[in-house]
Parts: sequence; C-alpha cells; structure tokens
Amino acid sequence: MTEDSIDKLIEKKRNYNKKFGFGYTIQVYYGNEKTAKRTYTKFGVLYPKIPKKLVYNNPYWKVQVGSYKTTLEADRANLIFSKEFSGTIVIPVGK
Repeated sequence: MTEDSIDKLIEKKRNYNKKFGFGYTIQVYYGNEKTAKRTYTKFGVLYPKIPKKLVYNNPYWKVQVGSYKTTLEADRANLIFSKEFSGTIVIPVGK
C-alpha cells in the first residue's frame, strides 16, 4: 500500500466514526418513563461529570451513561456504577 492510500483509508474511517459513532456506553436503566427519569436524575447527582442521556424506544426508556473507547474502560466503569444501579450493562455504540 502506498502512503496516499493509507491516508485515504484513515480519513474514510474517521468519517465513518463521526457519522456512526464508536466505542461503548453503559445502560443503567431500561423500563418505564417515570423510573427512567428518576434514575437519570439520581445518576446526575452521583456522577455529575459523566455524560448521560435519556433514550426512548417505544415503549421503553433507557438511561445510558459514559462514552468509552474500549470494553476494558467500560467494564471498569460498569463495576463502579453497578454498586448503585442494578442490571447495568455495557453496550457497543455504532457497531
């Protein structure tokens, strides 16, 4: 491979990652709206620096937190979060 073709492949991968995302997130709740919003708020109080989002997929609500590049990073964080929240799972993003 030439250096030019390698640069093109790297650029293609970067564009793909920007469009579809990559890495892992942790789901700390899956269920009804009321409990999801309570969990979202509780997580924000306990871990204010960690990004979180509330996702609605009819008919269920999800609370997903963090953004991790590797499963190892996500698993380490999941160990911490699972002490406060039951049923947490690591989810691949954009794969």
